[in-house]
Formats: sequence, structure tokens, C-alpha cells
Amino acid sequence: MFTGLVEEVGRVRAARTESGNRLFDIEAKLAAGVAVGDSVAVEGCCLTVVKRDERLFRVEAVRATVKATTLGELRSGTEVNLERALAVGDRFGGHFVQGHVDEVATVRRVDREAGHWRLRVRVEPGNERLLVERGSVCVNGVSLTIAGLGSRELEASIIPHTWENTTLKRLRAGDRVNVEHDLLVKAVGRLFNSRAGQGPV
Repeated sequence: MFTGLVEEVGRVRAARTESGNRLFDIEAKLAAGVAVGDSVAVEGCCLTVVKRDERLFRVEAVRATVKATTLGELRSGTEVNLERALAVGDRFGGHFVQGHVDEVATVRRVDREAGHWRLRVRVEPGNERLLVERGSVCVNGVSLTIAGLGSRELEASIIPHTWENTTLKRLRAGDRVNVEHDLLVKAVGRLFNSRAGQGPV
């Protein structure tokens, strides 16, 4: 479980395919604080550490994960948002994030406004029902509050601290982003649809 509060922006130093899986060597300060078998969210995707030293750690993604996320676009030199899994007793900020990406959505606009940046993202048809104004959404591993809703679009305001300390500052119109919808909204939607005989969300 994660919170969507990015600990560090790391850098991919190597990316390769092995036995159908994608392996990423990532340089980051938090490499010194993880162990083999730990979970780390990389651009919002929960991956397992399979190798590490004091400077680099390696994570592995199976083919299905690569296909369902933007991980296949990562190359040597790409910066990535990183967050270690919550430990028992940690303070909890952000919102409940599993690191299980629901969809790859498209950035529509990124606008600079007074004191913040406004991000607009277009989701897949049908997923607009998972968006709640002033609710939460996770974009590339960053917990954001939904400030407004349009036709299949969400708007989120990004404060300067988040902008400067995550990879969101690289986003441009047309970019693809990993989106994880709010776990509580998904659970409630599934419950109501099941009771109405409509099947899962």
C-alpha cells in the first residue's frame, strides 16, 4: 500500500527485456533503504525490488504490467517518481494507493495559473464514473485532488512543491500517464452495481 506522496525522483540507468519481463535499474538515494523483495511504486506502478546496492536498485515488471502501463516507454535517463510501500506505524498522507494502474490516460492540457499549475487529463470511456469532485486520483504515482470534472476529463491543481519535486513538471499535452482511481470509489461502485445486478465496475 502507498500514499501517492512521492519520496524521490529517481533516474532509470538501464532498461532491458529478459525472459519476457522488463527490468529497470534505477538510481536513487532510497536504494540504500530498500531490500530485495520490497515493493516500490515507480511512476505509480507497484514493482518488486529484485537486486540492489547503495546507489541502484532493480525492479522487474511482467509483460502484462508493461502492456497496461507506461513502463514500456521508460528508457535510460528517464526520471521516475518513487515511493516505498508504507510501513506499520507510518504517518498517512495522500490517499490509499495500491500501485495497481487502472488505465493509461491522456494529458489534455497543462496550464500555469496564479500560484499553481492546472492539469487536465482525459480518461477512458466509462471511467468518468470513478471520478468524484474533490475526491482523489493518482497520476504517475502522485496523489492529487480532483478540482473539477468535464466530459471524461478531470482537472487537478498542482502546488509548486509537488510540481518541482515530481515528474509532473515534464508533462505536455498528448502525453500518456498512469492513472489509478480511488480505491474507495471503486469499492463502493462495485458494491452498488453488484446489488443492482449490473456486475462489477
